[in-house]
Amino acid sequence: MTRIINTEEFVNEVELSNETTVVDFFATWCGPCKMLSPIFEGLEQDMKEDAKFLKVDIDKSLELARQFEIHTVPTVIVFKEGKEVDRLVGFIPKQKLEEIVKSHI
Repeated sequence: MTRIINTEEFVNEVELSNETTVVDFFATWCGPCKMLSPIFEGLEQDMKEDAKFLKVDIDKSLELARQFEIHTVPTVIVFKEGKEVDRLVGFIPKQKLEEIVKSHI
């Protein structure tokens, strides 16, 4: 299961990381987020040697949601060396998400 991080953990896990990190900004009440969850977790298993996969609950981490201007969930942001390099908004099919992540490894 993909680890859910909070605002304090975000700095060490994402911003100070040298590896490609994929972050799913989600909400527990969001239908498309629930549909994306097994896809995201499957990709984490398939690509765990190449990228780190994390989740942020926007209702528990409002500061991060504001900082990254998350207006729609799910929003998946790909970070490389702590910098945002790609963003996908809304439900994303597995093939598309995998393509995007691989392009940043």
